[in-house]
Amino acid sequence: HTRKDVEDAREILAKELDCLASEIIFTASGTEANNTAIKGIYWQQKAFGKNVIVISAIEHHATLDPAAWLAEHEGAEVISAPVTTDGVIDLDFLRKLIAERGSEIALISVMHSNNETGVIQPVADVVKLAGEIPVHTDAVQSFTKVPLSYKELGVTSLALSAHKVGGPLGIGILVLRRAYEIPALLHGGGQE
Repeated sequence: HTRKDVEDAREILAKELDCLASEIIFTASGTEANNTAIKGIYWQQKAFGKNVIVISAIEHHATLDPAAWLAEHEGAEVISAPVTTDGVIDLDFLRKLIAERGSEIALISVMHSNNETGVIQPVADVVKLAGEIPVHTDAVQSFTKVPLSYKELGVTSLALSAHKVGGPLGIGILVLRRAYEIPALLHGGGQE
């Protein structure tokens, strides 16, 4: 029965998020979903010689900390993308950075909406600028509060947390594009 419940939940979420059910990975928290995406995509891209991680200056610790860990232990170079006075990521800075160093960038991470300012970031515009560069978004604060479509955003990965939307504690969701095979962070369990 549990298996069926998990699959049913996957189908319902896929409709809500406008993604494929097979793109949904259940994790133990939004933090784990963010960590899995950032580390996994970084390791996948590092194999192609890319070691730059670009994160917006207003990210949550669930994004900042794994990026800092990769800088300390895995040779990542973390570049903080500034935000404008309105609290929106500076797209001109990003455009220039991608033009100059795009071939070195493993991933770009920009939160969907900020829990303190309420600003919704132009994630779809970031994706357009990024081109082939993977883009991750921490959408923990956005789900059920603002329209959220995985397909429309065009991101590679998106992280959510159940308890922010009245779900149980201890459940996170990572939506990851099917084409991406990322290394497992946890070995030995195999269960969601």
